[in-house]
Amino acid sequence: MEIIRRNTDYALRAMIFLANEGRSVPARDIAELCGMPYQITAKLLQKLHKTGLVSSKMGPKGGFELSRGPEEIKVTEIVEVIQGPITVNKCTAGSEGCVRSGSCGLCRKLRELQRDVDGFLDGVSLLDFTIERAERAAK
Repeated sequence: MEIIRRNTDYALRAMIFLANEGRSVPARDIAELCGMPYQITAKLLQKLHKTGLVSSKMGPKGGFELSRGPEEIKVTEIVEVIQGPITVNKCTAGSEGCVRSGSCGLCRKLRELQRDVDGFLDGVSLLDFTIERAERAAK
C-alpha cells in the first residue's frame, strides 16, 4: 500500500523543482528535468493551477511558478489536491468511518496515528525540500 501515490509524487517533485527555480518554467521543461511524462506533468500542473498552488504565464518567458513562497506551501495541500486526504483507516475517515469507533481500542489508536500523520505533513513545507534549506543546514 502506498501512502503517496505516483501522481502525488510527480506533483511534489514538480513543486519542489519550482521552489528551487524561483521563476516561471514551461511544463515541458519541468517534465524533462524531473524525469516525468509530459502529459501527466501538464495535467498535474493544471490541477495545481486551478487550486491556486501555482500560477501560469503565457509567452516566450512563460510557464508555471509557485503562487506563494515555498515556506507557505505545506505538503498536505499538495497531497490533498492530487489524491485527497490521507486516511490511515476507515476509522479515521470522519462521519463515514467505522460504526464501532466510539468503543473500539483499535479505532482510538488509529486516530492517534492519523493525528501524527496529519501533524507531520502539516509541519513540512516545500522549503524543507529546497536547495536553499539544504545549504542553510550545511552551514
